Amino acid sequence: MKVTLKVWRQKNRNTPGGFKTYTSPELNENMSFLEMLDVVNEDLANKGEEPIAFDHDCREGICGTCSCVINGKPHGPHQGVATCQTYMRSFKDGDEIVVEPFRAKAFPLIKDLVVDRKAFDRIQQAGGFITVRTGSAPDANSIPVPKENADLAMDAAQCIGCGACVAACKNASAMLFVAAKISHLGLMPQGQPERYRRAKAMVDQMDAEGFGACTVTGSCEAVCPKEISLDFIARMNRDYGVALLKGDAKAVKGGGAG
Repeated sequence: MKVTLKVWRQKNRNTPGGFKTYTSPELNENMSFLEMLDVVNEDLANKGEEPIAFDHDCREGICGTCSCVINGKPHGPHQGVATCQTYMRSFKDGDEIVVEPFRAKAFPLIKDLVVDRKAFDRIQQAGGFITVRTGSAPDANSIPVPKENADLAMDAAQCIGCGACVAACKNASAMLFVAAKISHLGLMPQGQPERYRRAKAMVDQMDAEGFGACTVTGSCEAVCPKEISLDFIARMNRDYGVALLKGDAKAVKGGGAG
């Protein structure tokens, strides 16, 4: 099979970009989307043209590095999968595929399909940690955890920090990402000492990074490759409200959903 690609090409954030059209070499329908880009890049290199820059690492849907908007949808046409788990059998021979980077003020473009997502790292640094004693690891069953809480924490902890929620949101909000990171720690006993300070600090940092406000349209949940639930945003807002009432930190302007 062969496809026509319309790919966003841009040298850097200070240079105007635009779409360029490429016809792929012969492809195998069992190739992943990233393998298809590898083949196209090899063809471009053989022709003396500059290959398409795109992010990738594990190629197993774990690392969250791959970040493409495919035909207007982050990660492509399917639900619950990342770009690297999208296969060419999802498309037909002769299809035109439009490939763009994630677009958000807080994700400045580096080159072509590569964006800078260090804003997520800074949000994590603001409160994504717990206080524990150093030394040998405790027994796994030394702290009883209700199964419901453990299951919910695991659901939230599946977030791979890819940024699809931001790319899909009309407001470029990172609430689903932040809610997942706050919830998976706040649901466990080990995360209780910093629970409310954590919510306050991470929401404040999210606002400082320039992400938009949440209006609960649900587009983030629809494109999340790990299908993180909007319920975690409600949980985060409760913790954020409690933090303000408790006076765990100085009051802020804005923040929260709705």
